[in-house]
Amino acid sequence: MTQVDARPQAGDTVRGVDAPGGTQAVRTKGLGGNSVGLLGSAVIGISTVAPVYCLTSTLGSTAGEVGLQMPAIFLAGFLPMLLVAFAYRELNKVMPDCGTSFTWTVKAFGPKIGWMCGWGLVIATIIVLSNLAGVATSYFWLLAGEITGSESIAALDDNKAVHIITCLTLIAVATAISYRGMTATKGIQYALVGLQLVVLVVFVAMALSKAGEFETSVDFSWSWMNPFAVQSFAAFTAGLSLSIFMYWGWDACMATNEETTGSAKTPGRAALIAMVVLVGSYLATGIAAQMAVGSGEEGLGLSNPETSDNVFAALAGPVMGPTLGILLFVAVLASAAASLQTTFIPVARTVLAMSTYEALPKSFTKVHPVFKTPGKATIVAGVATGVFYTVMTLVSENVLVDTIYALGLMICFYYALTAFACVWYFRGELFRSGRDFAYKGLMPLLGGLMLTAVFGKTLYDMWDPAYGSGSAVFGVGSVFVIGVGLLLLGVVIMLVMQRRSPAFFRGEILTKETPSLVVAD
Repeated sequence: MTQVDARPQAGDTVRGVDAPGGTQAVRTKGLGGNSVGLLGSAVIGISTVAPVYCLTSTLGSTAGEVGLQMPAIFLAGFLPMLLVAFAYRELNKVMPDCGTSFTWTVKAFGPKIGWMCGWGLVIATIIVLSNLAGVATSYFWLLAGEITGSESIAALDDNKAVHIITCLTLIAVATAISYRGMTATKGIQYALVGLQLVVLVVFVAMALSKAGEFETSVDFSWSWMNPFAVQSFAAFTAGLSLSIFMYWGWDACMATNEETTGSAKTPGRAALIAMVVLVGSYLATGIAAQMAVGSGEEGLGLSNPETSDNVFAALAGPVMGPTLGILLFVAVLASAAASLQTTFIPVARTVLAMSTYEALPKSFTKVHPVFKTPGKATIVAGVATGVFYTVMTLVSENVLVDTIYALGLMICFYYALTAFACVWYFRGELFRSGRDFAYKGLMPLLGGLMLTAVFGKTLYDMWDPAYGSGSAVFGVGSVFVIGVGLLLLGVVIMLVMQRRSPAFFRGEILTKETPSLVVAD
């Protein structure tokens, strides 16, 4: 299809945004403005996180680390995410740019740190897309087996060729939907997110009604909300790392800021709404599940090693019955599929912004003339996801597993940098009022420090070959090699781009002092 160059042209309509150091605006990119409202933006944020998928895959692991303190860990993981969300909100008010973390950290810290922050977001998203595609594929065949009552159909997922072909098909469908723009995305997401939340409500209600009926059931205690009751600091940090992963993706709300009505304020509000819905869903589900089956390793206990990696598959029948239990399989599939589709949004728009500011090749600035989406960036992200997943699956399942474990490093990396960017960018305003000090300084700083601590602890733990799949490279844990290796790959690509686009890296394209252009509302 024909595409057009979205780089600023003479005669573009512009507007200014008041910010420290003068007018701070952003280059027009050709995206479709006013395509998403507050509710649609919040739905995109929730969908990207994929709450049902996160719960089924991490409830058991978290319970295995911290036992009955799982609800407290959900709250502990929510805190740094909430603090960082305030940083995103404040930065978005003065720079509603779809490049989000990339654009903001360039403005605050300069081209190289900003480029690496953008790289952290891009590579983390590719890893997540690959994992989501794999999970959606597995649940597709699992659901097909449940509906038909055929174990042989469910077993098709174990056939590597069938699994890869199905996975690539789902990636292609998700890419096509994202390619068609925010309107197509929004309608599908309302349905899929609504389904997820309704099924979670039903599960919570039925789990609470059956509390005490199973041998492993436990009575509720307010001590579950006490993070200091976790048996060790190592267990606490391990559980916290899992909890932080469960909230990752809410910033997709911000990546649609140039396509949102009220681009300066709506995305920030949507992000906070998404965060509240997520923490409420996680707490309600975690508490109800623990009351029903406990957090132990026996029977239906959440940390039973035979079922902990897919809790809902084990609890669907016992808690919801054979008929309603199928809804839980449908919800997990819908969760993974919905997130697969919306997760293309931040990566494609980050790449679009990086190319618009000449940090990546100019060809990525092309947007579709009708759909108003970053067409080439979306397609390339889809192809990269498919290639990455196929290669990792064929090379080694252990390598694929370890890339997921390395994801936490990328998440903490770019979230923390964005939080610190907020503090530094607004440093001249912090003492103008109590609000400025709290929302532009203290809260982002605390959030950034928390995530930096998790980053450091994760980096230390990754060195041990026992972390992740248990594989090693020259005695060093493969998760460490993959995580650090992907960040170093970003450095290499950045150095190549520095030779191709010297103006950006000299600070001539995007700096705090250099006004740019933005499409008028």
